Amino acid sequence: MGTKEVSIRGPGVTPIPRTSSLTPWLLMGMLTTGLTLSSIPTSVPRGFWTVSDNLTAVEGTTVKLRCGVSAPGSIVQWAKDGLLLGPNPRIPGFPRYSLEGDPAKGEFHLRIEACDLSDDAEYECQVGRSETGPELLSPKVILSILVPPKVLQLTPEEGSTVTWVAGQEYVVTCVSGDAKPAPDITFIQGGDTILGVSYNVNDGSEEKLFIAEAEARVTPRSSDNGQLLVCAGSSPALDTPIKASFTMNVLFPPGPPVIDWPGLDEGHVRAGQNLELPCVARGGNPPATLQWLKNGKPVAIAWGTEHVQSVARSVLVMTVRPEDQGAQLSCLSYNSVSVETQEQSVTLQVTFPPSAITILGSATQSENKNVTLCCLTKSSRPRVLLRWWLGGRQLQPTDETVMDGLHGGHISMSNLTLLVRREDNGLSLTCEAFSDAFSKETFKKSLTLNVKYPAQKLWIEGPQEGQFIRTGTRVRLVCLAIGGNPDPSLTWLKDSRTVSEPRQPQEPRRVQLGSLEKSGSTFSRELVLVIGPSDNRAKFSCKAGQLSASTQLLVQFPPTNLTILANSSALRPGDALNLTCVSISSNPPVNLSWDKEGERLEDVAAPPQSAPFKGSAASRSVFLRVSSRDHGHRVTCRAHSAALRETVSSFYRLNVLYPPEFLGEQVLAVTAVEQGQALLPVSVSANPAPEAFNWTFRGYRLSPAGGPRHRILSGGALQLWNVTRADDGIYQLHCQNSEGTAEALLKLDVHYAPIIRALRDPTEVNVGGSVDLVCTVDANPILPEMFSWERLGEDEDDLNLDDMEKISKGSTGRLRIHQAKLSQAGAYQCIVDNGVEPAARGLVRLVVRFAPQVDHPTPLTKVAAAGDSTSSATLHCRARGVPNIDFTWTKNGVPLDLQDPRYTEHRYHQGVVHSSLLTIANVSAAQDYALFTCTATNALGSDHTDIQLVSIGRPDPPLGLKVVSVTPNSVGLEWKPGFDGGLPQRFQIRYETLEAPGFLYADVLPPQATTFTLTGLKPSTRYRIWLLASNALGDSGLAHKGIQVSITTPGLDQAPEDTDHPRPTEQPPGAPRLPLLPVLFAVGGLLLLSNACCFGGLLWRRRRRRLAEEISEKTEAGSEEDRVRNEYEESQWTGDRDTGSSVVSTAEVEPHYQSMRDFSPRLPPTLEEVPYPQGVEDEDMAFPGHLYDEVERAYGPPAGWGPLYDEVQMDPYDLRWPEVKYEDPRGIYDQVAADLGAVEPNSLPFELRGHLV
Repeated sequence: MGTKEVSIRGPGVTPIPRTSSLTPWLLMGMLTTGLTLSSIPTSVPRGFWTVSDNLTAVEGTTVKLRCGVSAPGSIVQWAKDGLLLGPNPRIPGFPRYSLEGDPAKGEFHLRIEACDLSDDAEYECQVGRSETGPELLSPKVILSILVPPKVLQLTPEEGSTVTWVAGQEYVVTCVSGDAKPAPDITFIQGGDTILGVSYNVNDGSEEKLFIAEAEARVTPRSSDNGQLLVCAGSSPALDTPIKASFTMNVLFPPGPPVIDWPGLDEGHVRAGQNLELPCVARGGNPPATLQWLKNGKPVAIAWGTEHVQSVARSVLVMTVRPEDQGAQLSCLSYNSVSVETQEQSVTLQVTFPPSAITILGSATQSENKNVTLCCLTKSSRPRVLLRWWLGGRQLQPTDETVMDGLHGGHISMSNLTLLVRREDNGLSLTCEAFSDAFSKETFKKSLTLNVKYPAQKLWIEGPQEGQFIRTGTRVRLVCLAIGGNPDPSLTWLKDSRTVSEPRQPQEPRRVQLGSLEKSGSTFSRELVLVIGPSDNRAKFSCKAGQLSASTQLLVQFPPTNLTILANSSALRPGDALNLTCVSISSNPPVNLSWDKEGERLEDVAAPPQSAPFKGSAASRSVFLRVSSRDHGHRVTCRAHSAALRETVSSFYRLNVLYPPEFLGEQVLAVTAVEQGQALLPVSVSANPAPEAFNWTFRGYRLSPAGGPRHRILSGGALQLWNVTRADDGIYQLHCQNSEGTAEALLKLDVHYAPIIRALRDPTEVNVGGSVDLVCTVDANPILPEMFSWERLGEDEDDLNLDDMEKISKGSTGRLRIHQAKLSQAGAYQCIVDNGVEPAARGLVRLVVRFAPQVDHPTPLTKVAAAGDSTSSATLHCRARGVPNIDFTWTKNGVPLDLQDPRYTEHRYHQGVVHSSLLTIANVSAAQDYALFTCTATNALGSDHTDIQLVSIGRPDPPLGLKVVSVTPNSVGLEWKPGFDGGLPQRFQIRYETLEAPGFLYADVLPPQATTFTLTGLKPSTRYRIWLLASNALGDSGLAHKGIQVSITTPGLDQAPEDTDHPRPTEQPPGAPRLPLLPVLFAVGGLLLLSNACCFGGLLWRRRRRRLAEEISEKTEAGSEEDRVRNEYEESQWTGDRDTGSSVVSTAEVEPHYQSMRDFSPRLPPTLEEVPYPQGVEDEDMAFPGHLYDEVERAYGPPAGWGPLYDEVQMDPYDLRWPEVKYEDPRGIYDQVAADLGAVEPNSLPFELRGHLV
């Protein structure tokens, strides 16, 4: 802030001494500083040459009080309200105070920064006494500090919206905050200053501060709505006044409503018009509420409001009706501050036509008579005129009248008298109303004249009179009349009685009465009859007013009723019976005859008699003597009419009482199934029906009330359920009625399902012997073909029983096997089916005993292992035989001492397959490279196989190379792998064409594949192909004959060849003629190849040394446990696993071998390949649940038997032995060498390069 000086000098003010708490500090500062006396020349006058006038400053500004003095050597300081501030320019204790100016020039100005109310005081500049003169005091300078008001407190609250009603007086107060001086307060309403404000000043919160309070009375106007009411505070300390305000929400009534009538004629409308009448009210806060009244009653209608323009709008929508004539429609406008409701109205003048025209009087009259009619309209405004029309002719009315009507309208009436003639019938008589007000509309009412006159002619159309009509014939009679108005009513009568249809729906509809029909001037009514006896000679008449016509029918009918009369109702065998047959009425007369169950009877005739329906009656009698066989028979009377060719019959049923008699169809033997139901039927005849049926079985009477397993049916039949074989036997039946008794014997035969009583299991036989599988059952019935046999197994070829003899005798069935074979061993099922469910099934196992058969597909088996005394080898020996097999081992013909800790044997038995695994720990080349012999022995003989333990070496040549397919550009090859030498082997194809020198090579991928398609060949070319096997130690060489084939590819025009046999390898006859140039190239190629082989041999030896060092390090790092571990405990058939330091390989020499690196067989793992559980003895481990350990063992139920030789469930691993069929002769002797991984060719140590010992 800048320094502020005021040039206006006020009156002097005497300083008032004050003691300040800072005085001691100021005195101490003066003493410390010391008084400095300046030597002022005596010639310079002492005094003030400038002093500030009284000053006024605003709080927070900077003020400078001037003091210019001529007093050299004197101390100059300022005093505030008598308090000396000290000569120090910084003025200790007053951080905002400081002295400015050049003391050498006598400038001692007091600068006050950010002055506040505490600086409001009297100041004087004092000059100390010196040698040059006394002290000097300047005039007092009054510094007035102005404090602006910080806030204005407004009531109502600042920033709020205050709702007032226009015209009412309200009080507004505005209070300032602390200020000096008190501010002036003014009120501004809508831009106009409010006068008559009361003003008060009060002390503020501190000394020298004041609070101003102003109060104004405000009367708001409608124009103030939404405006601000402002309280403004002005002060000398303010550049601009401070303000506080609130918004006035002034409520005031709306303006009057205005109805905007559509069109020029206000209030004039027409009935049926859709009237839309808008009403608008402007202004008002809140906006107006509009309401419509009709004749003083509210009409429910909505209204809308536009708040921006403060306009309320409502549209009355109504359909004008005649009763709205003179109705007053009013629009009311008001709001919450309206003193009264404002209203504008309009009165409706409704024009409406007559709503209806009515013609009074009857339009029906007889011809040549007068008709009197009156035409009357409903009320209309204005009135209408009436006129009459008959057809196209206008008639003159008799008189006309006008009357007052409803809703301010008028009613018009016109009378008419008219003489009618026959030709006026059907003409339209119209009354028409018209008016200029309704020029575009016509109002009419019409009647049709109905002039009555009689019919002119009447007759009947139907069958000719005198014609005979047969009963049941449908006859149509039609009555016709011409002319007449109204339409003539045609009525049918029969013998003077009116004909009507039967009212009951269940009655046969013999009469159909048609309705009256009209065709032009002709009227007709039909009567359809189904002729009956009552119509014979009846008179049918038709009447129309005074006219009448009639006709008569002649009807032929058979007897209406044929009745048989008897002289007795209760008959017994031998009684006589007289029957009379009476025919009531027929036309013409009939002939009567008798018969019994089709047999003609002799009868006696009676004379004819008179009968109803004007017909004839007749009767005849017959005499009979009855027996029990006649009971229920019918004696029939027949009435025959020759003219009608029709016969009517009636019968009399004979009721003969006789004791019970069993009929010929009575069943004497009943068959039932055990646990089923049986019904012993009764076929008995008796009259009356038998009173009781008593059943007896084995001397015991069955309860007539029934029992737990029987009941006697209403017809006497005996029903049994849950029948057992104990119910088989003779049942006696006794029947009786009131006439006598009868007896019968019935046999019950109970069939039951077969049950196998004896089945020898297991049944044993030596190979080549004969044996019977015997099955004995208990069953009823016993059938000769009820025994059948099945072989259980999965191979359909082994299930054939054609070579076995099936024998059945009584309850015993046999399956006889001649010269038993191993393939016939297994489970057989005896099935017995005698037609009663379920069939019996029993399992019997055939055990074919045979001497051991050791698996030795080749004369010699090889096993490769490292002879470094750190590896182990496992020799596998597997044999088949029954009963159990015992194994022994020899090495080079000397029995092997299994007590030696280096040898461990594990044995397994599963079905007929038995295995012995010999593990050799710490294999030594000197001690263990030998020929081991495994011998399998049982009670029927022995067998053995040899296994050679050898060192790791080169692979054997592949076997059986053959061509399987040939195309012009390729050849498909197949072979069997040889012994891999204990290391992973791969195959390479070398081939050449005889037409050009040089060899081509192709690697077989994947390495272990045994089939390969050689591509890139030329058509019609002869090739020679070799197959080589190689591992890290070398290849198998080309000396073996089985690794070479020769083929000739077909031409492009020849079909490809597919073959399963090797192609001929011999050369074609005649010496081949080789060109000289290819031979020279071949010799040069061989020389280059020999040099390359020498160089490669050096590299090979170096790489073998490195590999030997790496393997030696691996071997030393392996644990002792890994050295003796059986690799087949760690590696199962499902794949390979690392065997640590063990380097072992086994393979068979022939017919085919493959590495196990990528092999995953289809068979499940065998038991010896599963790691041995801890705590189980290794010696002579037998397969649990073996079927042939003990012949006399107790076998489980037949449902639990499994296959004898194929599979046995192995818990907990669910392992199964492979099938006996050796699809893969590698068996369990492969694997291990692949565990070495990829090995460099020349890196094997010396001990791994040994030979057979």
